Amino acid sequence: MAGRGFEELREKMLKSAKAGISKAYQSEEYALMQAVNAQIETSRSYNLAFERLSEWQGLYLPEIKIGNPKSLAKLVINLCNGKTDRESISEALGEGGNPDNVISNISSTMGRKMEDEEAAVVAGFASQILSMADSLDMLDKYIKSAANRILPNTSYLTDHMIAAELLSRAGSLERLATMPAGTIQLLGAEKALFKHIKFGSRPPKYGILFKLADVTNAQKEIKGKIARAYATKICIALKADYFSKNFIAEGLKKNLNESIKRIKEKPITPKREDAGGNFGRDRNRKFRGFHGRRDGNNSFRRERRHRD
Repeated sequence: MAGRGFEELREKMLKSAKAGISKAYQSEEYALMQAVNAQIETSRSYNLAFERLSEWQGLYLPEIKIGNPKSLAKLVINLCNGKTDRESISEALGEGGNPDNVISNISSTMGRKMEDEEAAVVAGFASQILSMADSLDMLDKYIKSAANRILPNTSYLTDHMIAAELLSRAGSLERLATMPAGTIQLLGAEKALFKHIKFGSRPPKYGILFKLADVTNAQKEIKGKIARAYATKICIALKADYFSKNFIAEGLKKNLNESIKRIKEKPITPKREDAGGNFGRDRNRKFRGFHGRRDGNNSFRRERRHRD
């Protein structure tokens, strides 16, 4: 009887746990987080594959340099299949391409001749790049649509990719909406923050927010201030996205632009020589970790130990 009661309790607990997990993952925000992570990882692989294909085709046609991955992949596929007519090459290069230059270099190239077996392998690799490009387009389209549904205010202030990346770093919309502005400002800069805490290096001023055009293009001395202004408004926008569901981004954007304008117009004051990471310590003294000491109240206290 005791064993049967235990089994019934176990089944009820498992059923309750499964129901809780199912309910927790009903929100589309988790699909958005997976999509943005897939986009970042695929984009990294896409760029590496493009660099590899550029070097590979340089063996056969080193005179041609193409900066567009899709155009390069299409051109390589055409060359591997023996399509060297002007129409095929022009279609592969797209607008702004110079098919006549490619055709003239094909006939007078100093590269090695491509064997049939090599051509099949190179064409297959180029096809994978085109496939990744299509996947990236689909992912970007979904991320934009989902971010505008889940994070309309935040997406309006920044853009859909940055809003989705902030959500992915936080782990959930609820957690992100309850974060203070300072934490939002440093999302994506965790390694630099822990390095600052442990070794006393310069503290980070921004993480993912560095991708914003206003931060990237600003003068070095005011990048952190602009990132802070963005983080403050994003913090308010996130609370509207999660709690009230009201669209208030237009007013926030106006106030944000005014704040950025004031920051840019304010004269830049020079900083002290050792500001931003020295914190009163001699830079030439080497950090040897922490050691403990008991004070007069017999309580353990951690201190920094340096080596001259």
